[in-house]
Amino acid sequence: MAACRAEWVDVHAEPQAVQAVAAPLETVRERLHVIDAEGCVQVGADALAALWLATPGQRWLGHLARFAPLRPLARLAYNAFARMLYRWNRWRGHW
Repeated sequence: MAACRAEWVDVHAEPQAVQAVAAPLETVRERLHVIDAEGCVQVGADALAALWLATPGQRWLGHLARFAPLRPLARLAYNAFARMLYRWNRWRGHW
C-alpha cells in the first residue's frame, strides 16, 4: 500500500486557502473539501470517502461510502451532520 499524505488546513486561520479549491469561504466552512491524489476537489461525503480510502485501517469505510446503493444515504447523512455542525459553529461564534 502506498503511503498517503494528508494535511488539515483550518480556513478560519488561513482563509486564503480556499483559493486552492476555488470555492467561497462559507461554502468551505459548510462542507469538507479534499484535494485528492489526482488533484481533483472532492466535497462533502465524497471528500470524507476520499480521506477514508487514503487512511490505512479505514479504507473499508471509504468503499462502503462509495458503494452505489449506499452512496445516496451516505450523502444524506453527511449533509444533515454538516448542516448541523455548521449551524452550531455559527451559533457558538467560532467564525
